[in-house]
Amino acid sequence: MSESAAPVRVSVLVPAYNEEKTIVAVLEKVRAQNIPGISIEIVVVNDGSKDRTREILDARPELYDHVIHQANGGKGAAVKAGLGMATGEFVLFQDADLEYDPADYARLLKPVREFDADIVMGSRFLAPEYTRVFYFWHKIGNWGITFLFNILNNTTFSDIYSCYLCYRRKLVDPNGLKTQGWEQQAEILSKAVAAGAVFYETPISYHGRTYAEGKKIKAHHVFAVLATIIRERLFR
Repeated sequence: MSESAAPVRVSVLVPAYNEEKTIVAVLEKVRAQNIPGISIEIVVVNDGSKDRTREILDARPELYDHVIHQANGGKGAAVKAGLGMATGEFVLFQDADLEYDPADYARLLKPVREFDADIVMGSRFLAPEYTRVFYFWHKIGNWGITFLFNILNNTTFSDIYSCYLCYRRKLVDPNGLKTQGWEQQAEILSKAVAAGAVFYETPISYHGRTYAEGKKIKAHHVFAVLATIIRERLFR
């Protein structure tokens, strides 16, 4: 991308449910990113939090460009609501906890700026600066769904279920999304890969939470993810 080109607008979508302990720190980190050639729009979706998340967000409007408060519908419902508000050429997902560091945005968005990438996936397995040791069976499950996705889509991703999925917004119509649960990321990535052409991965750091610290995804979610990958490739 040339120095004189208009900046690429990236909508950072932040779904949040009961994240009063971390929401300010995450949004401050996102707002602090200053990347040449990139303009960031921050869209926060408070998915019916029962703690002080809404109160905190309403008190700090400078931390985001748009906020949606809705009844609890799960992460998938929050994502669909946020996509309906997003205006960027690209969408980048950001969890509202502190497992993923927005300091990695510059690395993630380099293939967008320099190689006109349609999709950039952040990977915890490509020699990141650091990775917190996490649950063994989560890693096995992630390997399994990534392996199946690669076979069916003829790709070589190493980590399709990290938070950091960035894709060209026009590739996926949010009104066409069928899923509302954790499997929704597999649906979005499948549709983006089918419609796109240039895909990259970059290393990202990871500071995973334990269940005691608030981690929400469970092992049984893998079955819906696998079913979604198969359906999107073979029955779309």
